[in-house]
Amino acid sequence: MELVFLALLILLMALALGSGYPVAFALPGSAILAVGAAAAAGWLFAGSPDAYFASGGPSQWLSAGVTNLRGVYWEAERDTLIAIPLFIFMGIMLQRSRIAEDLLVTMAQLFGPIPGGLGISVVFVGALLAATTGIVGATVVAMGLISLPAMLRNNYSKPLATGTIAASGTLGQIIPPSIVLIILADQLSSAVDQAGTARKALYKAATGELSMPSDFDVASTSAGEMFLGAFVPGLVLVGLYMAFILVFALLNPKKAPAVPYEGDYDARFWGKVAITLVPPLALIFLVLGSIIAGVATVNQAGAIGAAGALVMAGYRLETGPRAYAPAILFLISLAVAGFAQVVYAPNIKNIQTPDDQIGVVIALIGSAGLIASLVWSGARALRIDNTLQGVMVETAKTSALVFIILMGAAMLTAAFRGFGGEHLVQEFLESLPGGFWMQFFIVMMVIFILGFFLDFIEIAVVVVPIVAPILLADPAANVTAVWLGVMIGLNIQTSFLTPPFGFALFYLRGVAPAAVRTIEIYKGVIAFIALQLVALGIVGFYPPLANYLPTRVSLTSETAPPPRNPKLQLCLEEYVAERLAHDADRIRAVADALRAQDLSYLPSKLAKDLTAGLDKAEEAIALLGQARKAAEAVAAAAPAYRPVHDAVRTLEKDIRRLDEEADRIRTRLSRLRPEDGDQLKPRLEARLKEIETERAALAARIPADWPEVYKAFHKLDQAEKNARAAYRRAADQSYEAAAEIKATLAATEALRALAPDLRALAEAVAANEPAEMVEPVTEMRSRLGDVEGAGAIRSAVSKARSALRARTPDKAEAIAQMQAALNALEADLAWRERALAELAPALDRYEAAIRDTLGARQQPRLTREQALFIASCSADHRDISLSF
Repeated sequence: MELVFLALLILLMALALGSGYPVAFALPGSAILAVGAAAAAGWLFAGSPDAYFASGGPSQWLSAGVTNLRGVYWEAERDTLIAIPLFIFMGIMLQRSRIAEDLLVTMAQLFGPIPGGLGISVVFVGALLAATTGIVGATVVAMGLISLPAMLRNNYSKPLATGTIAASGTLGQIIPPSIVLIILADQLSSAVDQAGTARKALYKAATGELSMPSDFDVASTSAGEMFLGAFVPGLVLVGLYMAFILVFALLNPKKAPAVPYEGDYDARFWGKVAITLVPPLALIFLVLGSIIAGVATVNQAGAIGAAGALVMAGYRLETGPRAYAPAILFLISLAVAGFAQVVYAPNIKNIQTPDDQIGVVIALIGSAGLIASLVWSGARALRIDNTLQGVMVETAKTSALVFIILMGAAMLTAAFRGFGGEHLVQEFLESLPGGFWMQFFIVMMVIFILGFFLDFIEIAVVVVPIVAPILLADPAANVTAVWLGVMIGLNIQTSFLTPPFGFALFYLRGVAPAAVRTIEIYKGVIAFIALQLVALGIVGFYPPLANYLPTRVSLTSETAPPPRNPKLQLCLEEYVAERLAHDADRIRAVADALRAQDLSYLPSKLAKDLTAGLDKAEEAIALLGQARKAAEAVAAAAPAYRPVHDAVRTLEKDIRRLDEEADRIRTRLSRLRPEDGDQLKPRLEARLKEIETERAALAARIPADWPEVYKAFHKLDQAEKNARAAYRRAADQSYEAAAEIKATLAATEALRALAPDLRALAEAVAANEPAEMVEPVTEMRSRLGDVEGAGAIRSAVSKARSALRARTPDKAEAIAQMQAALNALEADLAWRERALAELAPALDRYEAAIRDTLGARQQPRLTREQALFIASCSADHRDISLSF
């Protein structure tokens, strides 16, 4: 029966959306009606409101809605959605202040003399507005009002002109900052958790192991990473648009003629270009650059964008000699605050010196200037045409619409899952031949078709939570959430262009002259829809376009994961292998030179560890070669093993699905009322027998030699893992001993500085009462703990403290231990001084030779060269299905 109510849910939603009922109420309303009908029917006909739900019931649906609501609004870790009203404000303010109009006019004058120049200028401005506003309706309307008459007046083809304007206006959905990307990041963050749980369950079912290696985890995403991931694909799309218009103009010069600029390209013209272009470009740099550089979160970048848009509106709306005064004050104040931050690093809670006071005062002056410039610009925007009030009202309305849709979609998704819809979708996708790519193609087709009828928000918040966990969990493709989000974002962008309900078409139709027919607008967007699909194919075929930049920024940031992170090891070892191909002989040479040194005067443990470390360096080089050979053996065996593996895992997955269905039927049988048993019980029991027969048939199709085939391949796979683990241990040991001795020698000055205090303390212990010396000895023990390699001295001091603190203090023992500490001090200083003179140069050469290769895992962070190599290496998707 739950399928009946699932169909009712979909039907209600389709009817509500098709009738034009507001989406914000259609989604939750459909869920409430379907859930209410199922609960009422269950209570009336089965005696339980939960009877017609696949899992849980109305109470679980309600609690799921509350959980989603809390996740959206009250979890500090999921505050990404705060950026939405900030970016909406930025976009509407720039549109209302006529910044977009200035851009279009100036760029048309600049690009006009090029064949198809007006069209190229529209695409260029669309890209700029996308990176500053991201508001599709405002962009399309502005470009339609300003550019379309000019293009038609210059004999541009009507389909080309309208298609260019409509397509360029939608670039804001994929070029960051974008509301679509923020919503997708929020939805995908939840999908990653579900996909991770599903992948762990799959790993356990396939291998029998309780825990899955962390490098097999599903890669998560954030709004900042989505922005970075979409940046290059967005530029690819812009390039495709411009190339198409240029080629079209060269092939059909009469339909896209060049338009010579009637004025002069003099200093005044270029000054106008600079004034028009530099502020939006600076705003793009501040917003996206702050995210890329890691100095601001997406929310903080949104606040920067909103403030910048307000300042730009302040000088654009005003006329006269003082128009730029607030903007100049803003720039000066920004420079003052930046100077204070760079020179003084002010902290108002930690003022200790006069310089700290000066830094705080300068920072406060800069902050006051920034506030004054924002208030000044806001006052202008409020005074002139009441612009600020209109922008605030539109921002509130748009933001409220987005959040209400998010809430309604959470209710609809919970109801869809409650009726077993997610399970049906999963079964359908997993039953498709062709694995992940067939599933992905079907999902993309569904999203593309839904774009004919639904807005991007409905698609993002209804479809993505259902299909994303299934796609992300697949270990064969092992795609990142960033790549999947960018692909869905590119696909969703077509929803603005596809007739009959493409919103960009409606916006353009509303401002286009009557001479432009609707069918010409539809014809014009076809080529650009095709270009969007081409861009989708390019990014799908070459994932680094989406993955590389987020990974690079992550690995080069201050919060980059350490080199020991399990997810970095394969690519780090590829980097080391490439370096060792050129550096192995040099490493052997410096290791031999160090081995030839006299180590007899070193403490026995240090000498032994150093000798073992030198041996481990040679061993690590050999082990890395063995690991690569083992990987090649696995790769050579994989083509023959993969078909058998995939067939068996598919059969086992079908068996698990039958087992799950059998469990659900047994649960229903246990809940049947006596009066319903005569009707339902025979059918359910018959289905159980069918399942048992199907299960036996599937199990019989598993090849008899599968255990031996699996064991043979698993042995090869395990050999590679063992070789890599052995290499990592040897490489770590080859560096640790040398690093320890270097750190010990570097602490020689600190130890020498403690010598007078230690001698004085020994004399005081002999001269004073034990109780008086406990605290000074304890302090000395703590100071020695901060000196590398002073363990023997510290141990003697600790024993002296124990003698002083004993129930019956033993002063003689304390004096003896302090003398032992002094003896150890003298011995330590003696060997350290000799090592600094004789051993240190060879030790430095050895440590420098292996630091970035065999010692890479021991470093606190990746070098830039390592980070860039690993970012490039890990930007492609790695098939890990044979480990499952």
